[in-house]
Amino acid sequence: MAAQEDRLFEAKIEDCLRLGEKRPAFLGFLDLSERAYAEEYLRRAHAENYRFFGGFPEAERTVLGVFPDYMEPLDEEFPVTGLTVKFRRQDVLSHRDFMGSFLAQGVVRASLGDILAEEGRAVLFVKTELAPHFLSQIDKIGRVGVQITKGFTDPLPQAHSFQPMGGVVASERLDCLVSFLAGTGREKAAQMVHAGLVSVNHRETDSVSHRVNEGDIISIRRCGRFIVDMLGPVTKKGRLSVKCRKYI
Repeated sequence: MAAQEDRLFEAKIEDCLRLGEKRPAFLGFLDLSERAYAEEYLRRAHAENYRFFGGFPEAERTVLGVFPDYMEPLDEEFPVTGLTVKFRRQDVLSHRDFMGSFLAQGVVRASLGDILAEEGRAVLFVKTELAPHFLSQIDKIGRVGVQITKGFTDPLPQAHSFQPMGGVVASERLDCLVSFLAGTGREKAAQMVHAGLVSVNHRETDSVSHRVNEGDIISIRRCGRFIVDMLGPVTKKGRLSVKCRKYI
């Protein structure tokens, strides 16, 4: 986020913290980058009684909830509603189709959580105040007829698929991992890091010597997003084995 956007976002978090002293207060839906920024800010502010929730445990888009000391931040307190969309299996609808249709109808992106689509079904999460609109006003996505009902059943549609990757790198340094993931030389990888093209756990990182850990998510602009699953063991030649997954 740019400096002015940072200040505006911080002001929203501060308002949420202030209101949350007396009653539950909420901000979002936030994307992964916004959530990472908010978590950093909340740590600096020594905030304690808060959590992020997006309708299910693995949600990427989440609402920040700040609660008074006397309240436990439970799932049911969040203004998040899950909806199920049914359509004919032969009608293929993607995340992009749903997003385009909702935005064209004037729905604000911050009011929408994750959209999980599969054959014949999608599950989406929205701000509770908007649920009646979806239930009563939306019967088509593009040209495809749909039926929307409240609630959802497990298992949820899979949010992502992955391509496994494995190899060796010189060390856990960020430039080494970027070189491997982007399939480029170490010098070019360093240039990409310095140019602000690389994020670790959704925060831009410009230090080539940043130490990458297992579980970190590395995003490289124009190359994709990757999860680092395993670092090690060290090979006989002193290099580090690495296993990752690329979001596809």
